[in-house]
Amino acid sequence: MNIDHDRMQELLHAYVDGEIDLVSGQEVEEHLRSCEDCRRGEQQIRALRDAMSSDAPAYRAPAHLRRNVRAALRREAKESGREISWPWLVFAAGTVCAVLFFAVALFQTTRATRNTVADQVIGNHVRSLLATHLVDVASSDQHTVKPWFDGKIDFAPTVRDLSGDGFPLAGGRLDYLDGKTVVPLVYHRNKHPINLFIATTPGSHDTTPELIGRRGYSLFHWTHGEMEYWAVSDLNQTELRQFADLLAR
Repeated sequence: MNIDHDRMQELLHAYVDGEIDLVSGQEVEEHLRSCEDCRRGEQQIRALRDAMSSDAPAYRAPAHLRRNVRAALRREAKESGREISWPWLVFAAGTVCAVLFFAVALFQTTRATRNTVADQVIGNHVRSLLATHLVDVASSDQHTVKPWFDGKIDFAPTVRDLSGDGFPLAGGRLDYLDGKTVVPLVYHRNKHPINLFIATTPGSHDTTPELIGRRGYSLFHWTHGEMEYWAVSDLNQTELRQFADLLAR
């Protein structure tokens, strides 16, 4: 295998991706006209890319990552003392790209879903204030609020009175969030109402409260004990984080 052919193998992926300078691109095109093996390799790369990008949104891996993957494949082939074949190169590169594609797609989907639910949380919070319907059961006694939900939902929310920490319990109600019935518990801090939405999320791992800013409201989201929590208020972020941290521990 001559030097020109080795160089073509290094440039071919960049050529297919359109990430090559004009001079090198002309060299590749000239080589492809006379080399059947490299033409076959180019066709395989294009077919794989088309198959992965059809009927799905494209999430392109960074250029430096693609270069690192190709370099690692070549390095492994040299260290093992055997020549890497085009089918293996295409398969290996395709596998890595597929993993990256699905990982990024999952991340984008998860983030979009969370943002949608966050908008619903704020919308429910605002409606509860406009309709002056903050609670269905009004009480600062957790032993009065918690039993009220028995038979109305299929899970038992944890109800805590945080009046000793400056967040007195005002009561609770039933609401809908992301297509299912949830429990909003209502707390107060210096006349600022806090809606704490609680829903089940089986199989989830515990997470720490994460701030999500929306339309001037502070909102913290976390999971604990297979329950999902959303705390929303016009309260400042510092005090609302204090509230979320008290419940998350």
